[in-house]
Amino acid sequence: MDPKERISHERHAQLLALAAGLPSILFAAWVLWSGDYPPKVLWTLGLILGGSWLGFSAAVRDRVASPLRTIANLLEAMREGDYSIRARGAGGDDALSDVMQQVNAMGATLRAQRLGAMEATTLLRKVMEEIDVAIFAFDESQKLKLLNRSAERLLALPAERVIDLPAEQLDLAIFLSGEAPHTVQRAFPGGFGRWGITRTSFREGGLPHQLLVITDLTRPLREEELQAWQRIVRVLGHELNNSLTPIKSIAGSLETILKREPLAEDWREDMTRGLSVIGGRAESLARFLGAYAKLARLPRPTPAPMHVAEWIQRGARMETRVPVAIDPGPDLIIQADSDQLEQVLINLLRNAADAVDPANGTILIRWRVDRWQVFVDIEDNGPGLAATANLFVPFFTTKPGGSGIGLVLCRQIVEAHGGALTLTNRNGAPGCIARLQLPCQFPQ
Repeated sequence: MDPKERISHERHAQLLALAAGLPSILFAAWVLWSGDYPPKVLWTLGLILGGSWLGFSAAVRDRVASPLRTIANLLEAMREGDYSIRARGAGGDDALSDVMQQVNAMGATLRAQRLGAMEATTLLRKVMEEIDVAIFAFDESQKLKLLNRSAERLLALPAERVIDLPAEQLDLAIFLSGEAPHTVQRAFPGGFGRWGITRTSFREGGLPHQLLVITDLTRPLREEELQAWQRIVRVLGHELNNSLTPIKSIAGSLETILKREPLAEDWREDMTRGLSVIGGRAESLARFLGAYAKLARLPRPTPAPMHVAEWIQRGARMETRVPVAIDPGPDLIIQADSDQLEQVLINLLRNAADAVDPANGTILIRWRVDRWQVFVDIEDNGPGLAATANLFVPFFTTKPGGSGIGLVLCRQIVEAHGGALTLTNRNGAPGCIARLQLPCQFPQ
């Protein structure tokens, strides 16, 4: 509070006290001067009354001003961040005691909140220092205001040398605009590799700031690549062993037959059968490698406007073994690669036709739109799925002569369109439901 305003308030209180005692003083003076008293008595009593009047008014002023000064001092201490000071006189049951109690309670609350904020800030700083992600904070003029230990290692400079430097000088300005998040491959002073760039905005002191997070993706990508190669080697090794082991065994048996002296009478038949088995295994191995190459060479989809109803009708006409019924849905055009999705639909319809009894089997196709997605369901009345764990495992099949890549190809095509493919058993009825989930807008 301004000192002039405080003095004015105190003077106002004193004037009110003087005004309250003025009628009594005037009455006492009238009584004294109208009576037959000696002058000495009159002056003595007058001085006593006047002094008491002025003294009590001054005491009223101090009584009013002193608690206000105490509260002002407490509030000033709180404003300065000192919450340990407490006001005396808070133990009564009057109004002033209530005010003192509330001020003390406010100080205790602010102290607890400050302690909690300091602990949270300390924890946040500890996490930022220990996390293996580079974090930068820039103000509205793109000057660096905060960075963690990983960011120092990335820039190969200590924090005291880079704080308040512009992002352009740190070669980070390119990440504060444009696409986010994204992945880049580039060299920093502290390392080279592939980096994930994430950017977000926040406000501090009412001013906009940007938080830049740079994550090293090299190690996780290498680990994923290693695991992918290990899976490929396991699959290829398993299939090669399945083919080469009988080929080696039969080749050894044929060699033994040719070394016999004299040759057995049926050696030609044994040779023919053995060579036939070797040829069959070699052909099977060639089909396997061709299917694997087909998985690896799947092209990216080329989106174009596609009429959903026409796409489903074209796919249904390709299946002639089992009647295919269509439950019409909304008239909808989406962005998709119609050739690839038509192959997906044909494969799913073929699987459904293989699963049902040709005499009384039925297939139903329906579609619907939910928000920004279209759902296409292909239902059959076959026996359903016995196990779903290996449905999308490459080269796993339960059909004689199956390649085991049909569903894998379908899922890859659908996921490349930003959608999903699921197979589940029908509820309360035999059969299976293959559900295609596609976005109405092709992902960029």
